[in-house]
Amino acid sequence: MNKENLRKIISLRHELHQYPEISGRESETKRRLMNFIENNTRLAVVDCGKWFYAARYVEGTKAIAFRADMDALPMDESISLPYASQNPGASHKCGHDGHAAALCGLALELEALPVKRSVYLIFQHSEENGRGARECSAILRERNISRIYAFHNWSGYPEGSIVIREGVCQFASAGLTVKFEGKTSHASEPEKGINPSHAIAELILQTERLTQKFSERKVLCTIINIKLGDKNFGISPALGEISMTLRAENDSDMRAFCNSVLESAENSARENSLTMTRTISDYFTDTASDSECVRTVRDSAESLGLHVVDMAGALRASEDFGIYTKMIPGAIFYIGNGETYPAIHTADYDFNDNILGVAVDMFAEILRRS
Repeated sequence: MNKENLRKIISLRHELHQYPEISGRESETKRRLMNFIENNTRLAVVDCGKWFYAARYVEGTKAIAFRADMDALPMDESISLPYASQNPGASHKCGHDGHAAALCGLALELEALPVKRSVYLIFQHSEENGRGARECSAILRERNISRIYAFHNWSGYPEGSIVIREGVCQFASAGLTVKFEGKTSHASEPEKGINPSHAIAELILQTERLTQKFSERKVLCTIINIKLGDKNFGISPALGEISMTLRAENDSDMRAFCNSVLESAENSARENSLTMTRTISDYFTDTASDSECVRTVRDSAESLGLHVVDMAGALRASEDFGIYTKMIPGAIFYIGNGETYPAIHTADYDFNDNILGVAVDMFAEILRRS
């Protein structure tokens, strides 16, 4: 990658890191990115409300797209950085600042690259809650896009390595909240009320049994929150709720697992004479990469002299890029942060600037081969 361009996107990455915005609120982030492309390239920039794209057009061709996410996590900055987050309750602990900066790096490189087809750079909002890709994906049909690529930084692999997997590479997941309602009573007379604690306890145990039952299908349930009454020692509460994240390697197993958990919740409610409501949020389909597109990624990495790692199994973490690859062929690949580098979504994490140039070089090489 051009050294001056690399300097520019590292500076941009630090600026984005300093002013993070969580899912659905990325207006200032979007403005910074649009301004960068408009001020440094001749690409067309199209504002789509919550998100935008930049494009270089070649008439009469099937287009290729590259996508980056740009939202931050609802976490406080917890490490000392000269470009630390200035927005309380938000920080780029997943590296989307790096993803967006890398796509801007491709925009810079496009100025000197010969291209045979139209190229679209999609800057997507709201990846963390699974909503962004659903809103952006219409562009694939509207602009006759035939291939799409993305990358994610990932710790636990050698720095700068390219990690790939054909087929499903990231699990499907959903956030499930179950609310139980019974009847309040004095804490000295619990038999005169209906306390939801038993149903919640039964559901926790049942999800463990279901996880074991579905073990061959690779499912996981993580309890993330439980609420039951208040710290009032004279009242046996009537309201309780439990929230959990359900995961499965593919969409069909995800549906079956979710239905089984819901059936268990309904049985617990009925057996304990409770009413029950449920809410499903942050739904992600599985993310699968097309074999031909993965081959292009592999060939691109090898031509650049980069170490290629074949991922043994799909990652449990979810990614809404799967929305795109259910519509057209595409691939997501992973760039190693380092084998002992702090993991994403943790307090000690910050995007590794050493892999920014690798990401841009990979995008450019994929474009040359497409």
